[in-house]
Amino acid sequence: MADTLYRWRWVALFVILAAEVMDLLDSLVTNIAGPSIRADIGGGESLIQWLGAAYTLAMAIGLITGGRLGDIFGRKRMYLIGAVGFTLGSVACGLAQTPGQLIAARVVQGLLGAVMLPQGLGMLKEMFSEKEQAAAFGMFGPVMGLSTVGGPILAGWLVDADLWGSGWRMIFLINIPLGLFAIAGGIAFLPEWRSTRAVRLDLVGAILAAVGSALIVFPLVQGREHGWPAWAFVLIALSVAVFTCFAWFEARKSARGGDPLVEPSLFRKRGFSGGMALGLVFFSAMTGFWLTFSLYTQIGLHYSPFKAGLAGIPSSIGMVVAFIAAQAVLRFGRKVMHGGLLVMLLGVGGVILTLQLAGADVTPWQLAPALAVTGLGMGFVMAPFFDTVLASVEPHETGSASGTLTSVQQLGAALGTAILGTVFFERIKTSTFVRAEQFTLGVEIAMLAVVFLAIFLLPKHARPQETPDTESAEPEPQMQQALSG
Repeated sequence: MADTLYRWRWVALFVILAAEVMDLLDSLVTNIAGPSIRADIGGGESLIQWLGAAYTLAMAIGLITGGRLGDIFGRKRMYLIGAVGFTLGSVACGLAQTPGQLIAARVVQGLLGAVMLPQGLGMLKEMFSEKEQAAAFGMFGPVMGLSTVGGPILAGWLVDADLWGSGWRMIFLINIPLGLFAIAGGIAFLPEWRSTRAVRLDLVGAILAAVGSALIVFPLVQGREHGWPAWAFVLIALSVAVFTCFAWFEARKSARGGDPLVEPSLFRKRGFSGGMALGLVFFSAMTGFWLTFSLYTQIGLHYSPFKAGLAGIPSSIGMVVAFIAAQAVLRFGRKVMHGGLLVMLLGVGGVILTLQLAGADVTPWQLAPALAVTGLGMGFVMAPFFDTVLASVEPHETGSASGTLTSVQQLGAALGTAILGTVFFERIKTSTFVRAEQFTLGVEIAMLAVVFLAIFLLPKHARPQETPDTESAEPEPQMQQALSG
């Protein structure tokens, strides 16, 4: 492919897009379907949180090594393994009879999705010329934007439609035709590729990162239902110890000339360390916002799943519009992020005010203006985030840095589901649904205030728009990175 372009590259692009759509839909649909799932198969309130957290936590863990597996064993092979596993995981979700089975199947989806996604994106860089790459990656924006707007609506409609008596199960079973297309298309049209550089898998580092992440998310979700026992705080403390061991191990591995999961030099850069902290808090706030809003509309306002999906459209549209409009001002870097965050704070404050004025009788139309402003702010924060943070790293560190940031994004989503979901459920024990949602949004405002200050740690300007020269852990297109949070 170095001398002649791959013949089937444009067909291969649509195969890869099918995989991206599957991932994005599955990161969104359980926010809408969660209450219906719990009503059908039982489980505590934490089940609703685990439906999202299990997927995003597994995705965060898997993405650390997903791209490197393609380098070692071949990208087409790992793409197909991921696509088959993700599809089977979707079938397992759709057939699950107990909360434990469903959560386990969501973990499978997340892990195998993390194996599948980096391979397709890496192959695009091999299949297309530099001139064509802009057009190829440009396809992701409209497709992902449409999926973001349509995903919650589709989920709500499928739950309400109860096709063939399937109820909520169809939100997972709909992945079967998409998965079969991704698998058959992958076999027929994706090229073979393997790294020419000897790459070793940092298995110990991956295990330490996985254990540390699980130790902090599990007690945040389950602690509330058990009355915050001592073991919850012990596990959180252990997670800090495990991450400390992870940092030590990665530094030691790098010093010995090995291939660490994360380059230790990255953490000595203020811009990157600040970007990780910022991303963790921001994506927690963003994911928590969507989860608790969906819970409030269905449990508090008694909206049907379909109506709840429709109610969230203004936020999704505002975010996509901002993401497109922000392309013209990305060069201003963190100034765009500061402006976007102020807009988002205004939108969240507007939601609180709307709930205060309208109370339990609030309608989707009354919420629409504040939600649109919130989504607009989200888009202007996310659009320059990755390029601004990556401007602080050296070219040879870009692959490791971008992979780490993407994992942090997914971990932030899992933490947001755990933290803000717990705040919401804890509050409704002693307050009305309106007050509970307002209090949760108040916590979100505090989180966004932390993000505003953290932005000052980032480089002033974004990285120039160019293709990084790396073989593994290529950064995903920004639209997909942002929307999948």
